[in-house]
Amino acid sequence: MSYPARFDRGHTDDLMTFLAASPTPYHAVANAAERLEKAGFRQVAETDAWDGTSGGKFVLRGGAIVAWYVPEGAGPHTPFRIVGAHTDSPNLRVKPQPDTGAHGWRQVAVEIYGGPLLNSWLDRDLGLAGRLALRDGSTRLVNIDRPLLRVPQLAVHLDRSVSTEGLKLDKQRHLQPVWGLGDAHEGDLIAFLEEESGLQAGEITGWDLMTHSVEPPAYLGRDKELLAGPRMDNLLSVHAGTAALVAVATAAGTGSELPYIPVLAAFDHEENGSQSDTGADGPLLGGVLERSVFARGGTYEDRARSFAGTVCLSSDTGHAVHPNYAERHDPTHHPRANGGPILKVNVNNRYATDGAGRAVFAAACEKAGVDFQSFVSNNSMPCGTTIGPITAARHGIKTIDIGVAILSMHSVRELCGADDPFLLANALVAFLEG
Repeated sequence: MSYPARFDRGHTDDLMTFLAASPTPYHAVANAAERLEKAGFRQVAETDAWDGTSGGKFVLRGGAIVAWYVPEGAGPHTPFRIVGAHTDSPNLRVKPQPDTGAHGWRQVAVEIYGGPLLNSWLDRDLGLAGRLALRDGSTRLVNIDRPLLRVPQLAVHLDRSVSTEGLKLDKQRHLQPVWGLGDAHEGDLIAFLEEESGLQAGEITGWDLMTHSVEPPAYLGRDKELLAGPRMDNLLSVHAGTAALVAVATAAGTGSELPYIPVLAAFDHEENGSQSDTGADGPLLGGVLERSVFARGGTYEDRARSFAGTVCLSSDTGHAVHPNYAERHDPTHHPRANGGPILKVNVNNRYATDGAGRAVFAAACEKAGVDFQSFVSNNSMPCGTTIGPITAARHGIKTIDIGVAILSMHSVRELCGADDPFLLANALVAFLEG
């Protein structure tokens, strides 16, 4: 395999920085926006009138970001090339009345978000991060990135059955983290966050807070050919999509012609169904694309022509073959770490890929000099899904499901090949360039 030169292992180094700095969807979109702004993109407000000028633009809404680059000479019917991803990951999120405890332990009441591997959250040093809503109507991000909480596992001496029957966790009783000693007092956690954030008492009136492991991403293995880290499902794709969009826009700014309008759409709430104003099943992407068409003087006919020629790559992590559980995989499809991005196929439309879509992705990988692999589920196993089928059905646009093969999906700490992130990014560049 010959690796293309545009992105290399330095991309993976940068991914590690991005993962560590993005403990929540709100931080992920803020960090993506900062990278876009450095590349000359400008934020536009959904409440303002939009113009049809060329250049890079982006919209932020909560834990979602949609960014696009309008090249010189783009007509109102110019199609889009979209990289879709999601910013959220399964975790433990703070309840509205967070202060709880028992038997001299102070605890934080949490709710389970998405489908995490619950055992992976036990005995981890956890930080706390998220978005604070303030009395004056503004919001602020907070990140306590140090050991603050811990979900302690029951000692084996007090549960001998764990050795024979396996670990059984009750989501309500067994996942509440401790964060100190003493009696619980209402308002303790929020008062702590106000102090940490330099706010006055009573300034915080709302919050969206979640826990995260404070262990940083790291290369793993004898030859450092593996990458271990949090939230690779699916910030790996958000990071690759951002890097690819910046690379394509930068090249276009130096005179390279683009036949499409490249787009990054990173949504929230994929892990619980995508049905929100910031999810893939909401109106955000369609509204942005339509307003872009109309801002360039387009009509509904132009919008229809543009969408008919639009293609989306739904990029999300998938399953590498597990050496200890190979029988759980399809016997003829064994994606390997560092084997290049995977093309996901499911004939029951859990993934949106069809034969024509496969040809689009194959062409992009060939242009980028990147090998790709195919993934299908074992017929005896239920297949997961992505934003791909939602995007295809909601907007009527050709969509292809792809990603990077990983192990330990939905764990607090996942594992992938250290080369695969930059191989994905190179394929995304070739796709966006057309």
